[in-house]
Order: sequence, then structure tokens, then C-alpha cells
Amino acid sequence: MEFHVGHLTIELIVGFISLFLLTKILGKTQISQITPFDFISSIFLGELVGNAMYDDKISIFIILYAILIWGTLVYVVEIITQKFKKTRKLLEGAPSIVIRKGMIDREQLKKNKLDINQLQNLVRQKGYFGLREVEYAILETNGALSILPKYQYGAPTRQDMRLFSQQQPELPITLILDGELNHDNLSTAEISEKQLWEMLHEKGYKSYSEIVYAEMSEGKLLIMPMIDPNK
Repeated sequence: MEFHVGHLTIELIVGFISLFLLTKILGKTQISQITPFDFISSIFLGELVGNAMYDDKISIFIILYAILIWGTLVYVVEIITQKFKKTRKLLEGAPSIVIRKGMIDREQLKKNKLDINQLQNLVRQKGYFGLREVEYAILETNGALSILPKYQYGAPTRQDMRLFSQQQPELPITLILDGELNHDNLSTAEISEKQLWEMLHEKGYKSYSEIVYAEMSEGKLLIMPMIDPNK
């Protein structure tokens, strides 16, 4: 009995340290931005290590080996999504606009297996108690809801500041990400690639690869250039 307790104690300590180091290696996004793949990974790894610890026939080296192999697989997937941008939608998912210009997009709700009651719940968790207060709502890949409220429901509200403009806020549209043009968003932003090029040339850019991020919002183009770490 003493050997069993001592052996279990050692396995718990080793498992705890190994999982802690694995979390550090994989990065903070594994905690703060859990994707469907990360969710499956955490459940599988937890079950794997938990069952191994309470099985006397499994040694500490088997536990470490299991953690190493699974951690390597997760790390490889992270590298793939960083190097090959087209795999991100498959492995990480993509955000969905479930409320657009104050109107519920039922097709996006069906696609994401979300009903109206669940949507209302998520909206209330963000501090808005009526769907009429929401201009845009985006369902993120981790299941959280990001909200852009209507002008009169912002914090502080425009009514409190006695600014009664009827102009509704616009959702920023990503045009360039990691040096690559998002062709699908050009039509959404109501801009052609030629017009975008002219705006980039005016600011001194000669290639998309010089830009890490660019978005269009309220007719204005925001550009964040690539930063050379050697400079």
C-alpha cells in the first residue's frame, strides 16, 4: 500500500510538471483562445494522463512518452497553421457574423448549430439585454461572441454625450493579413483591387508582403507594416 501511494505521488508530480511545461511550450493561446482542435486535444491528453496515473502497470516513462508524442502533434499543427495560412480555416475554424446591420443571419446560426435562445444568452453575457442593441455580432472560433453595439447603446452612449448622429458604426473589414490579400473581402468593402493598390502606392507600399495587416473601416484604410526584427 505504501509503495502504491508513493508511486502514485511520483506519477502525479511528474504528470503535473510535464503538463505545465507542455502548456508553456505551446503558448498562451492554448488557454485564452481554445479552438475546436485545442478542446479535443485537452480532453484527450487529460484522459490519457489521468488513466495512466491510476494504472499500476503503466510506468512514468510511458506517461512522459505519451505527453511528448501528443505535445509534438499539437505543436506540429500549430506550426502548420502559422506557415500555411489556407489550413487555418480547416484546423482553427473561422469567425461567423451572426448579426449583421442589426439583422440576425439565420443561415449562419444554422451553420454554427446555434439557436436564438443561445444567441440571446451570449448577448446577455456581454451586457446587452436586447438584440435590438446589437449592430454586429461575431461568433469567434473559441465560441465567444464579439459585439459592436448600435451607436446609442455604446459605453458611454452617444445620447449621454448629446451626440445624436444617426450614422451607424461600420464593421472593420480585413483586406490584408500576413502579407496576403483577402479577395473575398474586397467586394464586402466595396473596393476593387486596383483601388486598393492605388491607396497602397500613395502610402509608399509596393507589395502586399510589406504589410502584416490592413483593414477598411468607414472609408479609411488602416495599414500595419511588417517589422523587420533585424532593424
